Order: sequence, then C-alpha cells, then structure tokens
Amino acid sequence: MWADLAVAFGLMLVIEGVLYALAPGTMRRVIEAVTALPEQTMRFTGIAVAIAGLIIVMFARG
Repeated sequence: MWADLAVAFGLMLVIEGVLYALAPGTMRRVIEAVTALPEQTMRFTGIAVAIAGLIIVMFARG
C-alpha cells in the first residue's frame, strides 16, 4: 500500500511539474483564478475531486 501511495504521489508531482514547465503563464492565471474563489467553493470542489479520485482508484484496482 505504501509503495502505491508513493507512486501516486510521484505521478502527481510529474504531472504538476509538466504543467508548470509547458504552460507557466496559464498555470499562473489558474492560481490567480483559484485564489479569487470563495472558500466554500474551493472546499466543495476539493471534496468532489477527492471523491472522483477515490472512485477512479476503486475501479482501477478492481
């Protein structure tokens, strides 16, 4: 389980790094847009994304 978690964390870092490397201006605008959102919207979005991630993991793991 810890190895899977380490792989997932590593892949997350790779994807985020590639996004910043390929489109730094776009990433800056995304960060500015996110910081302008109300906390409740950010919280709801975070929960929704976490649930979507769990569902993807459940299906991928069988």
